[in-house]
Amino acid sequence: MTDSDGAGDRAEGESGGSEGGGASGEGGPEDAPELPADRDAVRDALVDWYEVDHRAFPWRRTEDPYEILVSEVMSQQTQLDRVVPAWEDFLDEWPTTADLAAADRADVVAFWSDHSLGYNNRAKYLHEAAGQVEDDHDGTFPEDPDGLSELMGVGPYTANAVASFAFNNGDAVVDTNVKRVLYRAFDVSDDDDAFERVASALMPAGESRVWNNAVMELGGVACGKSPSCDEAGCPWREWCHAYQTGDFTAPDVPEQPSFEGSRRQFRGRIVRLLGERDVISLDTLGHRIRVDYSPDGEHGREWLRGLLSDLADDGLVEVEDSGDETSVRLRG
Repeated sequence: MTDSDGAGDRAEGESGGSEGGGASGEGGPEDAPELPADRDAVRDALVDWYEVDHRAFPWRRTEDPYEILVSEVMSQQTQLDRVVPAWEDFLDEWPTTADLAAADRADVVAFWSDHSLGYNNRAKYLHEAAGQVEDDHDGTFPEDPDGLSELMGVGPYTANAVASFAFNNGDAVVDTNVKRVLYRAFDVSDDDDAFERVASALMPAGESRVWNNAVMELGGVACGKSPSCDEAGCPWREWCHAYQTGDFTAPDVPEQPSFEGSRRQFRGRIVRLLGERDVISLDTLGHRIRVDYSPDGEHGREWLRGLLSDLADDGLVEVEDSGDETSVRLRG
């Protein structure tokens, strides 16, 4: 899970960062010219730092793959201070995959919208993944990234994270925070393959749970966009290229589009409103979700139908045209 204080760095479909681990070969001088020869010292320093004190996110206190999967899906481009209460409420409502699989999908999607988690198709995929676990795996999660990747909506990054944190069976995670850390600390070139090779070379064998948590904590607490090396007691200061040179530039990362006024925001409003009633007419829906809605205006029927088309493609709504009347409902 992304542990920065801001929104998660993975775009919808997990296209926002390269996937962790799986890279062949050792990270050598050409990949990380500042990587010390004594890698054990680097590893021990980071793990010791993490184990002495780290942020107590509730999903770090569990090895339940379902609970970890929920946290990972929720954290995609959502600020962690909003994820914590949503995660707790979700598990109160549906504490197991069996409970979630048996739930009405409209209720799950409505929960997602009510908690402003964005991209409502994630709720649909999570619901379907729970059904796969129950129906195809007898209620037991696959334990490796390849098996987890077969679950609906679970891309390579999330599969690796769940394998790491639930089963200690993952590869090195490479997200935006990890890239920033490696780029600054060891002068790794801004290249996805190089990041993966160095991350894989650094991770101790069989220690993906503690290592991936620790390196992401470093990126979230000490090596953020504005570094806090001394304040956070960064354990890599003695080796860090950026700390020695004062050059704290970082790889370019696409900015997360603002949620306010975005299509995501209005799609969420549509789903929330439809969750309160069985069916609603097109224009009534438009006026309810946008004060400046005008049927023939810039934000009118054509704009609204575009939003509904996206939601219909995700299997969330049904749009029915009957004569001059268009009605919209949640798909059950």
